Amino acid sequence: MKLLIAVINSDDSHVVLDEITKAGFYATKLSTTGGFLRAGNLTLLMGVEDDKVDELLEILRANCRKREELTPVVPTYSSGLVNAIPVKITVGGATVFVLDVDQFYKM
Repeated sequence: MKLLIAVINSDDSHVVLDEITKAGFYATKLSTTGGFLRAGNLTLLMGVEDDKVDELLEILRANCRKREELTPVVPTYSSGLVNAIPVKITVGGATVFVLDVDQFYKM
């Protein structure tokens, strides 16, 4: 058995949750915030059998899309009037950790 921890963009969360539920997977969702952009994320905890990992990864890959956004960056060296400079960054996609599960209990 494996534990998948998937950090996804909040914008993708409804579609991802619908698709993994349709495929028969269960997930515990945690609302999280990224450190750099301070943007909303959703962290999913999912226990799956070893032979189902690829199927779940494919669902995440198909529904967590990357996109570019402009975000204001304030220079740290300014002394007085501050102009935030918009910078194009890539957001979205998914970060997935796959961990071995030593024991699993459902009570």
